Amino acid sequence: MEVLAPAGSKDSLKAALLGGADAVYLSGKLFGARRFAPNFSDSEIKVAIMAAHDQGAKVYVTVNTLVKESELPVAFAYLDVLSSMEADAVIVQDRGLMRIIKENFPLAIHASTQMGVHSVEDAKWAKEAGVERAILARELSVPEIERIARDGGIGTEVFIHGALCYCFSGQCLFSSMLGGRSGNRGMCAQPCRKRYSLGGETSFMLSTADLFCVDSIPELMRIGVGSIKIEGRLRSPTYVYLAAKAYKAAVERAARGEEELMTSRERELLEVAFNRGFSSGYLRGNEVMQRRYAESRGRPIGTARSRGKEVWLPTTSLGEGDGITFYRGHEKIGGFEVRSPVPKDGGTIVRSPFRLEMGEYQAYKTKDREFPEIERAISKLHLPTARADHKGRRFSVPGVQRHHRKAALSAHVSSVRSLRAVLPFVDRVYYEMNADEEEARALCEEVGKEFVLSLPRIAPAVPEVDAAAVMVHSPGQAMKYADRRTYGSYFMNMFNSFTMPSMHQQQVSVELSRQDLMDLAAHDDRALEVPVFGRVELMITRDPTLKEGSLKDERGKKFPVVRDANGWAHILNSADLFLMDFMNEMDRWGIDSYALDLRGRPPELSGMVAEAFRKRDLGMKDRIKRKCGAITAGHYLRGVQ
Repeated sequence: MEVLAPAGSKDSLKAALLGGADAVYLSGKLFGARRFAPNFSDSEIKVAIMAAHDQGAKVYVTVNTLVKESELPVAFAYLDVLSSMEADAVIVQDRGLMRIIKENFPLAIHASTQMGVHSVEDAKWAKEAGVERAILARELSVPEIERIARDGGIGTEVFIHGALCYCFSGQCLFSSMLGGRSGNRGMCAQPCRKRYSLGGETSFMLSTADLFCVDSIPELMRIGVGSIKIEGRLRSPTYVYLAAKAYKAAVERAARGEEELMTSRERELLEVAFNRGFSSGYLRGNEVMQRRYAESRGRPIGTARSRGKEVWLPTTSLGEGDGITFYRGHEKIGGFEVRSPVPKDGGTIVRSPFRLEMGEYQAYKTKDREFPEIERAISKLHLPTARADHKGRRFSVPGVQRHHRKAALSAHVSSVRSLRAVLPFVDRVYYEMNADEEEARALCEEVGKEFVLSLPRIAPAVPEVDAAAVMVHSPGQAMKYADRRTYGSYFMNMFNSFTMPSMHQQQVSVELSRQDLMDLAAHDDRALEVPVFGRVELMITRDPTLKEGSLKDERGKKFPVVRDANGWAHILNSADLFLMDFMNEMDRWGIDSYALDLRGRPPELSGMVAEAFRKRDLGMKDRIKRKCGAITAGHYLRGVQ
């Protein structure tokens, strides 16, 4: 089993190699999902590959953001450079970029966790599309992973340690919609680490604990997982070294059949290096939350008592050179390095260089006495020098002729009452799977309107359905129902004209701006649908503890939370998307269809919206706004970085 470590900088690369990692993953300056990490220039990537190969380790380069149509030539040139460097693989989210790689470069492809591979069908689709390894969704349990490893026909990689996103990876639009910083483009502002209120409780409602899954290694080895991945391209080289070393040792112990996979000292060092609280993630259950605080506080020590400059700590393990930090509630008071600790009353007395107000504090160990020596060892490891070759191959996408056409109008609804209200005004209905779907189908057939059954948003086991047309949310679902009319939802992140797979019709990503959409339409002759009304889904999460209701942020904005029949919670935007103002110009680009999302909305509002959009009656805009509370043009005018 491969141990894969992060390298967000040259020092982290050295730390991973020094820690014994079998492989590292890193990013260049372009198209990486951690744009705030130092990352690597083209020449530095070549150096990293040379250094890793000299030590028998592999290098996987992340090209794992969604790519706009206008960026395809730059992405092609970057891939051309990578193809000359003998990178062991590229990690990709964008399914259009994946197609370009397969058709042009001898590069192995790993499907990013952002691609959302979470079913046997998704894995089979990825394999057929040219993917060598799938980095599986972090929401999967061991039995679900076992099915994919056994039946998917593809190499598998599983996150074993580090940060856990609250939202299903590749589906988070919270940062994007609130501030224009897209997680799908490497710019996440981490809204999940903010404080929220819901149901009378205020806490870091969406903040997960960090993964610590060492105990799952024997099971993952047994079911055939090929690689375990440590998260952390934004973390310190010391963290990278300690995590790589500890998990490499754990894998070797598991291979020998030892019961203790990690010593208490190894765990302590990991807790000190970075720690928001540890969790076994979804591998072994659903207890993934840590809502008391959102930042790393290191290893909890317990309640300290101050008598001015003398502080008693409830531990006997502190030594010279360890670092401690004190908190009162959410307030960080300060910290210092331990000097001349004195055992007393079952704990340790230390002297503070500054006066602490008398009383009790929560204390955390935030530095270990071994860290300076680790840092010195990392700094002594020298990297070679090299220069990247730029071939200058050109790439262009041929244009297409899309003519003004009479566009269809679709509505996504979840109740028969709302369906009856919209049927006079729409051409197509996307209906949520529920007990009333047969009645809904019959109603549509009576009046000659197309009925499309919407599959579950996330489905580790894709259901069998009897429907001539289905709305799908993953490429695996599209593959399973390739013999039907398939309609792709905007959750499939269509960003460019190369995006696979091709379907009867595809909704474009809601992160595309006016210019992005115009560029796409100028190069793609497939049937395209644009969402023009509704509450965009900001997050979908497997967290079973989030209550339904209204999630309120610190600015007072309210985000509806609803839970579906499969147990997933959906967090919706505080305002409704409203693009009626721009439909005439989209007509000129040849857009085929416009979609209204009216799920969960009352029949009166559903009918009003459907009629207004059918008639393109902008005079209804203010009335709809009053009914909804707020409307927004989303990214149509501002786009994403």
